[in-house]
Amino acid sequence: MSEREGSQRERGATRAVRPEGRGPGLGEEREMTGQGAVRPPSVRARPLRWLGDHVVVLFAVLAFGYLFVPIAYTVAFSFNNAGKSNLVWRGFTVDNWRNPCGAPQVCTALRTSLEVGLLATVAATVLGTMVAFALARHRFRGRAATNLLIFLPMATPEVVLGASLLTLFLNLRINPGFWTIVLAHVMFCISFVVVTVKARIASLDPRLEQAAMDLYADEWQTFRRVTLPLVAPGIMAAALLSFALSFDDFIITNFNSGNVNTFPKFVYVSATRGIPPQANVIGTSMFFVALLVVLLGQLVSARRRH
Repeated sequence: MSEREGSQRERGATRAVRPEGRGPGLGEEREMTGQGAVRPPSVRARPLRWLGDHVVVLFAVLAFGYLFVPIAYTVAFSFNNAGKSNLVWRGFTVDNWRNPCGAPQVCTALRTSLEVGLLATVAATVLGTMVAFALARHRFRGRAATNLLIFLPMATPEVVLGASLLTLFLNLRINPGFWTIVLAHVMFCISFVVVTVKARIASLDPRLEQAAMDLYADEWQTFRRVTLPLVAPGIMAAALLSFALSFDDFIITNFNSGNVNTFPKFVYVSATRGIPPQANVIGTSMFFVALLVVLLGQLVSARRRH
């Protein structure tokens, strides 16, 4: 009898001795599958393993919930039949959307914030872009100090910045009002524009401009046809950031506005007696407009890549 036939008979004897319906034992399973067999996880270990595999997703869900729950509250209470106070849900209505200027002075404050935001954005974007090109493309005395000074308005607390600007305006005998708000907003928005545009300029490939020069383009043509289109996304991002910061600012505006009322000041003053639902309508509209702008930017970028 050969060794192969003997091993087959031993296996048959092992199957005959094993009770019917019983699976292979631990030692038998290792004998059949080899010494490197891995035991399946126990029932208690499965939830821990699932939690370990999905912990990042859970934290992401919590973070997005923390960010979007206040926005969902604002959207929901824009449909609240609240009357003068919008602290308690009293019923669903669309009258607030039909008449967003129903609350006194809400549209006046909104128009003021839009005017200040547009003027501050244009001025800060133009000045900040020129400063960014100067810092990124030229070497001059005091360049390192200028880079440091650019970050000071971003690092200074807004309370200190607002009080300092108010003191400056009063010493210059300038009464706080609309134009002091614009000057203050331009001052702190320039820093964000410089940082954003400078980062975009630093990422450009200088060989593109050199190639344009080799094709007999002068400096102005190279800037207009090569450099500016490449820097334009950074300039647009800086402009949107400046407008958002200017429109949303309250602390610096409160110091330097005088009797002028902006939308953030209107919301702050109204909070003591209940923010009217029309303010929620305006806030919801601004959110969806910003979301639409971001989506359009993503679509344009996707088309350019393809």
